[in-house]
Amino acid sequence: MEFVHKSVLLEEAIEALAVREDGIYVDGTLGGGGHSYEIACRLGPTGRLIGIDQDEAAIEAAGKRLAGFGSRVTIVRDNYVNFPQVMDRLGIEKVDGILLDIGVSSYQIDTADRGFSYMEDAPLDMRMDQRNSLTARIIVNEYTEEEIFHLIRDFGEDPFAKSIASHIVKARQKAPIETTGQLVDIIRGSVPAKVRNSASNPAKRTFQALRIECNRELAVLEESIDGMIARLNSGGRLAIITFHSLEDRIVKNKFRENENPCICPPNFPVCVCGRKSRGHVVTRKPVIPSPEEQRDNKRAKSAKLRVFEHI
Repeated sequence: MEFVHKSVLLEEAIEALAVREDGIYVDGTLGGGGHSYEIACRLGPTGRLIGIDQDEAAIEAAGKRLAGFGSRVTIVRDNYVNFPQVMDRLGIEKVDGILLDIGVSSYQIDTADRGFSYMEDAPLDMRMDQRNSLTARIIVNEYTEEEIFHLIRDFGEDPFAKSIASHIVKARQKAPIETTGQLVDIIRGSVPAKVRNSASNPAKRTFQALRIECNRELAVLEESIDGMIARLNSGGRLAIITFHSLEDRIVKNKFRENENPCICPPNFPVCVCGRKSRGHVVTRKPVIPSPEEQRDNKRAKSAKLRVFEHI
C-alpha cells in the first residue's frame, strides 16, 4: 500500500516555523513528507532539513518525495525522543525550527495488517516502529487486569475501562486474544447497549489507549520537549500538532514551564531560584484547522497547533 497521509494544518505549521532560506529545520515526525516538502521548498542552497521517523514505510515514502532536494535533506530512521543524539551524530549543535505532528498517520490506520484500526480484522500489533518488541497483543494478553484498566482509563479516558479490562481478562483465560476483530467483539460485549449501538465505535478509546501504551507516545512527547527547546537558535521555533487532550495538555504545560520556569514562592520580592526563561509561547490559544479543512479531512477535527519561540 502506498504511504498516503494528508498533512494537517499544513499552511499554519509552515507559517509558524517562519522558514529562512539558510536555516536548519527538523521534522521529527516525517511521515509521508508532506510538511517536510513544504519546508524544503523554502530552503536555499545553504539551508538544511533533517527528517526523522521510526516507521520504515514512512522513511521509504518520504525518501522518494524529497529526493529532488538532494543533499539539503537528510532522513534518519529513529524516534524523535532521540533528537539530541541524532543531532550530535550529524554534527549539528543548534537548529532554527522543529516540527512535530503527533499521533498515528492515515497510512498506519488504513494499512489493516498494522493493527491500528478497529474497523478491520487484523493481528493485534499497533507498533509504529516494527523493530520494537512490545505489541498490542502482548499488552492485551500479558498485562494484569489492573494495568489494563489503568491504561484504558488514563490513556483512553473511557468511563467503561473497568468493565472492558475485566472482560478482556476473562476472554483471554479461554484462549489468547490474537486479532483486532476479537478485541472489538470483547469491548462491545462489555459496554451498555446504548453505547454499543451508538454512532461512535465503543472500541475507539481502548484502541487509542493500547496504541499510546505500545509506542510510549505520551512519555516520548514529555521527554522530548525540553531538549528540543534547548537546541533551538535564538528566534528558533518548536511547533507541535496534537490530536487529543492528553497530548495537548503535555505541550501546553511544557511550553508554560519553559516560558516561566521560576519556582520561587509567589510572595518572594525577587527570583532567587536562578531559573531563566527560555523564550515565549507564540500561540496563547492553539491554532485549529479551518472549517474547510475540518470538512475535507475528518481526521483534522481534533488537531491543535502550539508554537514556542526560543529567546
